[in-house]
Amino acid sequence: MKILGVDPGLIRTGYGVIEAKGPDKMKLIEAGLIKTSAEDGISARLKDIYSNLTDVIKEHKPKVLVLEKLYSHYKHPATSILMGHARGVICLACGMNKVELISYPATRIKKSVTGNGSASKAQVQQMVKSLLGLGRAPEPYDISDALAMAISYVYIEGIGSRC
Repeated sequence: MKILGVDPGLIRTGYGVIEAKGPDKMKLIEAGLIKTSAEDGISARLKDIYSNLTDVIKEHKPKVLVLEKLYSHYKHPATSILMGHARGVICLACGMNKVELISYPATRIKKSVTGNGSASKAQVQQMVKSLLGLGRAPEPYDISDALAMAISYVYIEGIGSRC
């Protein structure tokens, strides 16, 4: 089963595609960043995210796309609003390409990957490296976070443990 994890952002959207047959049988297919320029208007930036993510979906044909649930901190409400724009076009890409959309809270993703719902980004990054058998940790954090989302689906949904 192919799983696509996406870490949305207006400047950098990280993505990672894994193939999983179970918790001990996961491999990295592709990971990268969709970058936009802060100088471009928001409509152009959202179009770039949508277009590039659609290309990834069409190439790899994942069964599911995993996103982190939107979280808003009362001190930074504008951040979650901007993130919501990017998240919206990602949801649209799922709908337009008939990919199942799954959302988990950040703490659940971290707990499923590291065993600790309060794990740091560096801890998540190192576990992603270990779980996928990579020679080096995926960088930047946008990519390792996206891969963690894909990996969390395997653990949370019990992929490979069903007969």
